[in-house]
Amino acid sequence: MDAAVGLPSLGPRESLRRRVVDALRAALVTGQMGPGQIYSAPVLAEQFGVSATPVREAMLDLVKEGLIEAVPNKGFRVVELTDRDLDQLTEVRTLVEIPPVVALAGAVPPEAATRLRAIAEEIEVAAAARDLVAYIDADRRFHQMLLGLTGNAHLVRVVLDLRDRTRLFGLARLAETGELVASAREHMTLLDRLAAGDAASVERLMREHLGHVREEWAGDH
Repeated sequence: MDAAVGLPSLGPRESLRRRVVDALRAALVTGQMGPGQIYSAPVLAEQFGVSATPVREAMLDLVKEGLIEAVPNKGFRVVELTDRDLDQLTEVRTLVEIPPVVALAGAVPPEAATRLRAIAEEIEVAAAARDLVAYIDADRRFHQMLLGLTGNAHLVRVVLDLRDRTRLFGLARLAETGELVASAREHMTLLDRLAAGDAASVERLMREHLGHVREEWAGDH
C-alpha cells in the first residue's frame, strides 16, 4: 500500500509545480517522508488537492536533486541518509557556509537587512504555530537571500543543495516542545550581530546554529 503524508492542500496557483516541490522538500527534510516508503504521485496529489501531473513533475525534480529515487512501476522512494552522511554534510556546510556569512559582518545593506528581518519574523511565526512547511520554506529563503549578498551564485546553489540534503528528523519534536521557537530567534540574533559588525560573534552563532541542525535535529532518527 502506498504511503501517505500529512501534506497541506495547495489549491490552484500559477506556480503549482514549484509549490509542490517546496512542500515535498519540507516533508523530506523534516522526516515526514521517510526512507523505505513508496510514495506515488496520485496519492500525494490527492492529499494536495491537485492533479497528479504537477506532483509527478515535482518528484522528478527531486530525483534530479538526489533526494528521492524512482521505483519502476511503483512510485518514488526517499534516499536514505546515514549518520555518517549527515556528519559529512554538516562538515561541508561548516566549511563553505560560515566564512562567507562572517565576511558579511558590518556589510549588509539596510534594505537587505529590512527584508531579512521580515523573513526572520516569518520563521518565528511559523515556529510558534508549529507549521513545519512554512518554517522550512522561510528558513531556506532567509539563508538563500543572506548568502546571495556575497554575489556568488555558485556558493548559494551549493549551500542550498547541502541544506536540502540534510534531514531534520527531530524538527517535529522541537516544534511540539516549543524549543523550535528559540532556534528560530537565532536568525534575528544573527542579523543583530551582522549589523554590529561583530565577526567573531557571528562565527560563534553560525557554528551553534549548524550544531543544532546535526546534534538536536538530524540526530533524532
